[in-house]
Amino acid sequence: MAKECKIDITPKTKRKPLSVKARKKGFSPVGHGLLSEEDLKEAQRCLSLRECDSCEVCSLFCPDLCITRDQKTGEILIDLDYCKGCGICAGVCPKGAIQMTLEDGR
Repeated sequence: MAKECKIDITPKTKRKPLSVKARKKGFSPVGHGLLSEEDLKEAQRCLSLRECDSCEVCSLFCPDLCITRDQKTGEILIDLDYCKGCGICAGVCPKGAIQMTLEDGR
């Protein structure tokens, strides 16, 4: 049984720019700031940029050789039948995309 790394991309919040007339009046910012809800949404988006970019660092450090790349899609696959759960892959992942969780029933 292989588990693939998830890639979820959230679009960036659009800012509303000032009109050209308002920009010519002085040295004020070019765009309006974000509202508090938009600030929170943008912060969550930035912090969620921890998706796998298939750098294969995890597979280089895996002592059980259970992390491979799918030749067709290019995604990184983790074979959970052979993984002993040492956590080395999670520790060396530069994006923090691998998270160690307990399995159900243990």
